[in-house]
Amino acid sequence: MKKVLVTGGSGLVGNALHTVINESTSGDEWIFVGSADADLTDSNATKALFDRIKPTHVVHLAAMVGGLFHNMNNNLDFLRKNMQINDNVLQQSYEHDCAKVISCLSTCIFPDKTSYPIDETMVHNGPPHPSNYGYSYAKRLIDIQNRGYYEKSGCMFTSIIPCNIFGPHDNYKPEVSHVIPGMINRMYDLIHTVKDLPEEEKVFVVFGSGKPLRQFIYSIDLAKLIIWVLDNYESVEPLILSVDEEDEVSIFDAAMAVAKAFDFKVTKNYLNVLMNVNFLKIYFNYFREN
Repeated sequence: MKKVLVTGGSGLVGNALHTVINESTSGDEWIFVGSADADLTDSNATKALFDRIKPTHVVHLAAMVGGLFHNMNNNLDFLRKNMQINDNVLQQSYEHDCAKVISCLSTCIFPDKTSYPIDETMVHNGPPHPSNYGYSYAKRLIDIQNRGYYEKSGCMFTSIIPCNIFGPHDNYKPEVSHVIPGMINRMYDLIHTVKDLPEEEKVFVVFGSGKPLRQFIYSIDLAKLIIWVLDNYESVEPLILSVDEEDEVSIFDAAMAVAKAFDFKVTKNYLNVLMNVNFLKIYFNYFREN
C-alpha cells in the first residue's frame, strides 16, 4: 500500500486529486498538506513534515505562483523561493527513501523562441520568456535535480508538464489568475458588481486579438492522469500531459465559452478595437438571455 504525500494539497490540482481519490476504491493512503501545515522553504520544517508522515510516494505540487505582472515584478523571489521548496522536498524524499516523486512543472519552462509542436526534449533548448524567467528556471531545475538523484542513487523522481489547467478551487484573484479563471472573475464582476449599466450595455473586455491558440485541461482529468503516472510511468524524463493539438482553443472561443456559461448572448463581436500601450483590447458586448 502506498502512502502518498501531496504538497500544495489545498490548491487547484491538489483539490482535484482529493476529489478523485475520494471516489476511488484504492487502498492507498493519501495525505494532503498546504502552506499552513509546513513552510517548505524551511529545510527543518520540511524534514519535520517528512519525519511525521513517512511517505512512500510524493506528488509535489507546492510552489510560489502568480500572474503575469506579479512574475514580472518579482522574478528573483520566484526563483529563490521555488528553488528552496523544490530542493527541500526532493532532498527529504531522497533521505526518506521515497519510491517515487512526481513534480508538477509548467509549459512556461519551454524556450521562448522555439518550433512547434513542442515535446519533452526541448525543455532546455533556450531561455524561457523573460517575463517569468525566475519561476521558469526554478521549475526547469527540478528536471536537472531529478536526473541527478537518478544518476546518483537510482531514485525514480520524475516530472509532468501539464498545459493550462482550470477547474474547481481555481484562483480567481486578478493579480494571480490565469486565462480562464481570470475571464470568469471578470464576467462575474460585470454581472454582480457593475450596477449602473443596463445589461444590454455591459461590455466584457478581453485583452489581445483573441486569435492565439491555447491547450486547456480540466483539473479532474489531470488528477486522473497524475494517478496513472504514479502507478505506471517509470522514467525520469518529463512527461507532457495535454490535450491533442487538434483540441487547441482560441482565446476568443474561450471567452465565448465563459459568456455562454453565464447565459450571456453575443450581440456584437469585435465591437471596438483600440491600441492601448502594447495590448489590443477586444471588446465583446453581451446581454443575458431570459
